[in-house]
Amino acid sequence: MLQYKQLILMVLGGLYLLSITACNSSPDKNELADNDTSATEQLVFKLAPLSSGDPTFTSEHFSGSTNCVMCHDGLSDEVGSDVSIVTDWSSTMMANATRDPFWLAKVRSELNRNPQLSDLINDKCTRCHAPMANEEIRRSGNKISIFDAGFLDENHPRHDAAMDAVSCTLCHQITDDPQLGTADGFSGHFEINEAKIIYGPYDNIYTQPMINHTGYTPTYSTHVQKSELCATCHELKTPYVDKSGTILSQTYEDEFPEQTPYSEWLNSDYAELKSCQDCHMSRADGVIMATRPRWLTTQRDNFALHDFIGANKMMLDIFDKNRDQLGILSNNFAETIAKTETMLSNAATLQQVQSSLVDGQLDFTLKIESQTGHKLPSGYPSRRVVLHVTVRDSAGDIVFESGRPNENGSVEGLDADNDLARYEPHYDLITSADQVQVYEAIMANSDEEVNYTLLRSMKYLKDNRILPIGFNKETVPNDIAVKGHALTDPDFIGGSDQISYQINGLSAGSYTIEAELLYQTISYAFGQDLFQDSSLEVADFEAMYNASTFKFVPMTKLQFQLP
Repeated sequence: MLQYKQLILMVLGGLYLLSITACNSSPDKNELADNDTSATEQLVFKLAPLSSGDPTFTSEHFSGSTNCVMCHDGLSDEVGSDVSIVTDWSSTMMANATRDPFWLAKVRSELNRNPQLSDLINDKCTRCHAPMANEEIRRSGNKISIFDAGFLDENHPRHDAAMDAVSCTLCHQITDDPQLGTADGFSGHFEINEAKIIYGPYDNIYTQPMINHTGYTPTYSTHVQKSELCATCHELKTPYVDKSGTILSQTYEDEFPEQTPYSEWLNSDYAELKSCQDCHMSRADGVIMATRPRWLTTQRDNFALHDFIGANKMMLDIFDKNRDQLGILSNNFAETIAKTETMLSNAATLQQVQSSLVDGQLDFTLKIESQTGHKLPSGYPSRRVVLHVTVRDSAGDIVFESGRPNENGSVEGLDADNDLARYEPHYDLITSADQVQVYEAIMANSDEEVNYTLLRSMKYLKDNRILPIGFNKETVPNDIAVKGHALTDPDFIGGSDQISYQINGLSAGSYTIEAELLYQTISYAFGQDLFQDSSLEVADFEAMYNASTFKFVPMTKLQFQLP
């Protein structure tokens, strides 16, 4: 029996590699694969390439993603589009969470800056980036370590589980218990059931085939369709220390709200309309959700694709261009990046509210309206959205520009990009080119200084990220409160912000105003602070970052003329 199971796993592994390197056989994925951009100039790295791990692994509680391929890849919807579960997942941030070079560099930096807290950092940072390895190591009582003979090492007993990152049998085994969606369930405090139950969204299913082939029992449960499930990892608070390394936070309430998209969503109108899964998992109709048994004919509508679309085009492109170095098997990034671009383009709109040109003074007001269910940008505090505004005269010459992006990722005139100790305030009125409207969260340490080290972060000095509709900045909990000048800006409200521009000294004639929102995964200042660290992981990521052409990603644009 053991030899038979090993043979099956070897076959599954071969099928997995074929499926994700060929992007399956559907026309839409082949067309996207033709646009593969991985054949670029090779960077020189200081670290040896990461291992791909063995995605056919099995452990006490988990099973590798490849073991799901035989039945759950090769799927199509009613119009013939490929909706294979593992292939779609393989090119997501979740599938590659352990290989993420930004995460690896940042964790190494945090370890370097507070080595006395290495146990806390290794546990906290792997709970959601390498959750299967973390869970098994926790249960064994052994020490959790990422680097230096930790589970990135191919010889570590939990290496394969770690490299499979946020995989199928992790999410689908999280139990529906009372702590989901509460503080007790946040920050990776999920519970894995002990009965090898795989929770899914369908109640009319054949259970025996999965039981026979995998030992897992598929079971209907609505909690896999709810935001509370996502909140277990995407609502995260972290302890903070003073400059001597002493932990100051004593309770969960005291801890720093590193990312809070669930609470932001919960305090918006979207909480009554859409779940995280509704927005971040594409939908298809007419899907037979398994290729085996072959007699299965039940078609599912509103089938949730496992594409987990977000806004991180830059990192997806880095994955794609550095697959060999990062040990990545997937060749499906073109599709995921295209979907990411679409999500970003639909995340907000820009409108002209009013404009005038009188006696050489140009006045206009722009309105940004959010189309997202949480703050924009949300999640990890390295992200920002820049409002870039240009005014041209009738000859096409620039007479005013605010927020001009530079090739290195910096923004012209933005305070933080010139001095890491400073940050750009929120504006209601801009009158000069060195004033830039940037929507972001700026961290502060216990000494009230601008700070980019997570373990030193106690609070936010500024949080003017664009609010979702229905968000009341006067009544929300402190963890998601608006901070800085935006709190008193009457036009900065749930769902939108208005900002006015006043430009003097212009001559008579016509002018063209262009405005665009630019998304950044990593703000220039955040990156420059990180790149000060001396480590191989930081050096490798810095090389990838510098080579990236997606330090800015356009979201939406607006153009109008005066008079």
